[in-house]
Amino acid sequence: MLYKTRAEWLSAPKKRVLFFGMSGLGKTFLATMLRGSGQWFHYSVDYRIGTRYMGELIADNFKREAMKVPFLRELLLSDSVYIASNITFDNLAPLSTYLGKPGSETRGGLPFDEYMRRQDQHRMAEIASLLDSGHFIRRGQEIYGIPHFVCDSGGSICEVVDPLADSDPVLDALSRDMLMIWIKGSDAHTAELVRRFDRAPKPMYYQPEFLDRAWTSYRVEKGLEAEQVNPDDFIRWTYARALAHRQPRYAAMARRGVTILAEEVAEVRTPDDLNELIAKAIERKDA
Repeated sequence: MLYKTRAEWLSAPKKRVLFFGMSGLGKTFLATMLRGSGQWFHYSVDYRIGTRYMGELIADNFKREAMKVPFLRELLLSDSVYIASNITFDNLAPLSTYLGKPGSETRGGLPFDEYMRRQDQHRMAEIASLLDSGHFIRRGQEIYGIPHFVCDSGGSICEVVDPLADSDPVLDALSRDMLMIWIKGSDAHTAELVRRFDRAPKPMYYQPEFLDRAWTSYRVEKGLEAEQVNPDDFIRWTYARALAHRQPRYAAMARRGVTILAEEVAEVRTPDDLNELIAKAIERKDA
């Protein structure tokens, strides 16, 4: 572990952390707060995925849809318009839209094979973006003179690594460069995330073996052919199962770092509050 004691963490002149856990528990809130202090470089893995590694795929998907509209088709063919995604740290909708949802195409779904192809593109992009964090640690210090670094990882980080293995190349690199911090939610948090997702289901990345099982089980349970699947209903059905699938994987990852609770995160107001919370988490790990 990068910082082995409370004192080592608090006295470190260049702090480096990676937050991981379920989406919606405070990773981006903490990273944004730290960035606002002017002393922390905020590296968003999802932003990196959507700009560096999948930006062209996302833009091409927009163009593919625009080409279906005669008016826009003429403008595109004559290079009269420019189409690009406007991804920000706070708006990752273009990336989610590209990932899509499997099911009936008349309801906005994708054929399952195409959906899985895009999922695999995301997997490769997420691994590359996680490994890029070392480059941005150096960049933040050498170019901008910002001493501290926070990596805001996506909720699917546990799906693209092998947390149960003795050695995983991605986790090995991340834990060497940063303190891994799991933001752990309670059963009540999980229930609220499921309710929130049910109101507005969003595309996500899933481990391919898990997703293939879910696709088969859902259709068997509902008695549906692939083209009859309601994309939103399938994603809702899958989401709660995905959270249960991810929990032990997060816990295994946390062996390489420390754990803080979502209830504790809710009490954080300043970077000093967070520094103290992390120090306590390191003490708990020692105990």
